[in-house]
Amino acid sequence: MADLPNYRPETLAVRAGQERSQFGEHSEALYLTSSFVFKSAAQAAKRFSGEEEGNVYARFSNPTVTMFEERLAALEGAEDCVATSSGMSAIMAAVLAHLKQGDHIVASNSLFGATVQLFNNILSRTGITTTFVSHTDPAAWAAAIRPETKLFFLETPSNPLTEIADIRALVAIAHAKGILVAVDNCFCTPILQRPLDMGADLVIHSATKFLDGQGRVLGGAVCGPKKLTEEVFKYLRTAGPTLSAFNAWVLLKGLETLKLRVEAQSANAARLAAWLEAHPKVARVFYPGLPSHPQHELAKTQQKSGGAIVAFEVKGAREQAWQVVDNCRLLSITANLGDTKTTITHPASTTHGRISPEARAAAGINEGLLRIAVGLEAVEDLQADLERGLALI
Repeated sequence: MADLPNYRPETLAVRAGQERSQFGEHSEALYLTSSFVFKSAAQAAKRFSGEEEGNVYARFSNPTVTMFEERLAALEGAEDCVATSSGMSAIMAAVLAHLKQGDHIVASNSLFGATVQLFNNILSRTGITTTFVSHTDPAAWAAAIRPETKLFFLETPSNPLTEIADIRALVAIAHAKGILVAVDNCFCTPILQRPLDMGADLVIHSATKFLDGQGRVLGGAVCGPKKLTEEVFKYLRTAGPTLSAFNAWVLLKGLETLKLRVEAQSANAARLAAWLEAHPKVARVFYPGLPSHPQHELAKTQQKSGGAIVAFEVKGAREQAWQVVDNCRLLSITANLGDTKTTITHPASTTHGRISPEARAAAGINEGLLRIAVGLEAVEDLQADLERGLALI
């Protein structure tokens, strides 16, 4: 299908990366095998050396995984994609593939809590240091650059406050100094935002979230130009944070409905955000689709909609926030997101509970904050479920 890149996202989501075996299966095949048989010793030698393309060992090559990689790359407008076992392993692979001891990262202070832990507590042991700066202030990023800075790392919208970073501005600052830019595109997916089109070098995904969309499996991915993903592949081949064939097969099926789900969930989120903003027990709502969002105008230049994540502060602190959570009967109390089922969590005690109070404060995460990942239920039912707890405040 040589003209595949010309197809629209909904077509790519169901057709890209499809490779049929000799049996001509219509649905993508699931290859459950740890290794692959060669026709001869000479072919085995060529496969291991890379002289001949083909599958060798499932730690770094599997046809089902390859189909997922090619489909996601097509959706992101990327030349290549390397799939990993989780979103966190994708971040780790991208960093260690391109940075070494003594190198420096400039990162947003509004990153997912586990990403902050990775940079502060794991990568720091290898001699890779990180400076955290304001997510929304390009001047702060420029000021943090050192001679040894090799990477800008951000996620936009941020987790959980949905702050929007100016991708184009950060790319211009970084590239002027020969610095790579990696964007975690988990919240938007390529349906709403394509960072590579705005000049980013690498796009990272927790495929566990919207790409699967039904809370079934873990997965991650790094997308970008081949010259950069080749280094990620080398790391994967040796270190082995591998996406399983089964998980890749599930994710392939998830991608088929990605556009339908993300657009419907975003429409639901916009309605829910507007309702929350008008609620007397809600102090503030964070949603890029609302005109009250500080980066609303910027979001309109980068995203096709506000997305499916809504954060809001109740009037009160932890006690009142937990009261809302504990009185939910429909919303799932879990920290996962991107599911067809709406989820609710208290970031200060869950997703960002392991980072310091000072770091939480710097990121704007207070005790009254709740994050909702909106699913496909009727918005009226979500409102009624939240009202049960909000009415008690």
